[in-house]
Amino acid sequence: MSTITLTDGLVKQIKTLREKDGNPRLNLRITVDSGGCQGFEYKFELTETVNADDETFEKDGIAVIIDDISLPYMRGCTIDYVSDLIGAYFKIDNPNAKSACGCGTSFAV
Repeated sequence: MSTITLTDGLVKQIKTLREKDGNPRLNLRITVDSGGCQGFEYKFELTETVNADDETFEKDGIAVIIDDISLPYMRGCTIDYVSDLIGAYFKIDNPNAKSACGCGTSFAV
């Protein structure tokens, strides 16, 4: 099993989104797709669906779902939710990324 760290800020935001949507079963799916200025980009989706090839990482009643193709690119990541001058967004600190764009949405390995 790969280590993925979920922060308290992420847990709080997912719980807030669940309340707003009225669906306590929603969790965060993260996929890595080709694209962005660095070669790969993260995609985020709220979902109830967990597929057979997915791995889930849980903390305090929420889960982050990552498919088996994306998982090797995300081993050792810390997933957070931050609010700063740029805005509010999901932030991934990825030790596998050799470089990343300034806004943090795409990366290279």
